[in-house]
Amino acid sequence: QEKLVESGGGLVQPGGSLRLACAASDEIIFSHYIMSWHRQAPGKQREEIASITSSGNPNYVNSVKGRFTISRDNPKGMLYLQMSSLKPEDTAVYYCKGVPLGTGFPLWGKGTLVTVST
Repeated sequence: QEKLVESGGGLVQPGGSLRLACAASDEIIFSHYIMSWHRQAPGKQREEIASITSSGNPNYVNSVKGRFTISRDNPKGMLYLQMSSLKPEDTAVYYCKGVPLGTGFPLWGKGTLVTVST
């Protein structure tokens, strides 16, 4: 069973909005993880674009700051990425990642594809 599962990707026009979600398995204590969103565009390396601490403090790379909002719902085990003012260069596979506080291995989802195009 996958421990992190992304959803919400799809085709959207430039300037549009999309909300991604990442559902954590009941097997993990979600609030004990620092969560982040990463993306990998065709032919490029995977990059971290937003992160959020267990208490909800966000951080963003400059390329998405002011357009994307990361949030989490610890009781529900959910991570979100609200994306607006989307650009063609936002086209990528988007992944969620969880890094446990203390010891343990990071978790990755399998990704969801976002395509920004007319």
